[in-house]
Amino acid sequence: MTQYDHYVDGAPFQGESDRFGDVYDPARGIAKSQVRLATSADVDAVVVSSAKAFETWSETSVTARSRIMFDFRQLLVEHEDELAAIISSEHGKTIDDAKGEVVRGREVVEFAAGIPQLLKGEYSDQVSGNIDSHTFRQPIGVVVGITPFNFPIMVPLWMHPVAIACGNTFVLKPSERVPGASDLVARLYTEAGLPDGVFNVVHGDKVAVDAILEHRDVAGVSFVGSTPIAKYVHENASRTGKRVQALGGAKNHAVVMPDADLDFAADHIVAAGYGSAGQRCMAISAVVAVGPTADTLVEKIRERSTDLKVSVGTDPDAEMGPVVTKASRDRIVDYIGQGEAAGATVVVDGRDLVVDDYEEGFFVGPSLLDQVTPDMSVYTDEIFGPVLTVLRVPTLDAAIELINSNPYGNGTAVFTSSGEVARTFQRKVHVGMIGINVPVPVPMAFHSFGGWKDSLFGDHHIHGPEGVRFYTQAKVVTTRWPHVSEESLAQLNFPTAQ
Repeated sequence: MTQYDHYVDGAPFQGESDRFGDVYDPARGIAKSQVRLATSADVDAVVVSSAKAFETWSETSVTARSRIMFDFRQLLVEHEDELAAIISSEHGKTIDDAKGEVVRGREVVEFAAGIPQLLKGEYSDQVSGNIDSHTFRQPIGVVVGITPFNFPIMVPLWMHPVAIACGNTFVLKPSERVPGASDLVARLYTEAGLPDGVFNVVHGDKVAVDAILEHRDVAGVSFVGSTPIAKYVHENASRTGKRVQALGGAKNHAVVMPDADLDFAADHIVAAGYGSAGQRCMAISAVVAVGPTADTLVEKIRERSTDLKVSVGTDPDAEMGPVVTKASRDRIVDYIGQGEAAGATVVVDGRDLVVDDYEEGFFVGPSLLDQVTPDMSVYTDEIFGPVLTVLRVPTLDAAIELINSNPYGNGTAVFTSSGEVARTFQRKVHVGMIGINVPVPVPMAFHSFGGWKDSLFGDHHIHGPEGVRFYTQAKVVTTRWPHVSEESLAQLNFPTAQ
């Protein structure tokens, strides 16, 4: 059985912990490897390594940092198949879906390779008599990424390339359910020439997280996960003086207007709702049918849902794999039962799905519930599984009110052929990322990713321009070079421009 240790100073590191967690193959329902779970002392050793590396890495030229990002990016290309296979084996998603995750993460590395341009400051000449001002940004220190199971490589890649390119050192605490991709990424950084200690990996559970949040030498924390844990991370890291961005849960709505192309909408809703078995923070989970569209739309989604092939992720014909754990499967199945008991119509029922030769796997089939109301748990809670719920409303205004009343504000979409509807929707919904006929509006790397309300705690979104701002702090310098014979203008009152 494979054993994953921490990765510190360019090599595996065991530390003092003798606790291990099982890493499962979700398709087979069996433990395939183990991961070492850090103690507080282990976390301290990792952070100390990163703090020492920061002393020299923060003074490394932006050109040198950029070149390492170019080399790292090429290694990600060369190891794409290997990374996808690791992700599929530990998460359960299909190989093609895993490859897509690698590519979207790699785009952030490409963005970070442009760090010389991204860190350019501003200059103002002659702001007063013989006085100039300029600004520049410097790294903040040791930063930590605490990342979820659902994107074992993409979400960490939203963090560490930007942080490292900005001159910080980075400690990654990946989900203990999916450690394999992070282990390989650490080795690729070493191969790319990144100095020891600039990128370290520490595996662990709540013990490790609490040690990170309390550590005096951690300057910033980036987190992606559920809303309750995002609140916990934000409150505790902020209390100890750290800069924090904590992305939480979601309840993403897709509004379908009467003027929409219903075949187009159904195709994309099925893909957005069931891709990766619904285990995406940007997955569509609530379909809002406006006016007379509902019956036809539900039927079109039903047809497409029943045609999806669910199988092990390595099956080249598979469109959807298992969910990540048995507990996840049981929770999803229970939510479908709750919705049915509350009066929802189960149009497609995936609770009893069994995949031949993988009877012990953690599979749930695509599920579709109609006639859902806003008070049902299948709507109020983030299910994080392959469950689509359909709510019926009479007007666009009612759809917008429904979305704005929801505590989450991560992503949303509207399907329409009307520019007026699209413009009204994008201006009035209280959501951070909006798609117009695009159901999963994840921005490209040169924009920033982040929601509103209970989907984000902290001031900055992740990657893109806001990522650069989060991982750096600004300085403004005011300069005078007086002539030897120049009269002194020093005075005790507050200085003003002359």
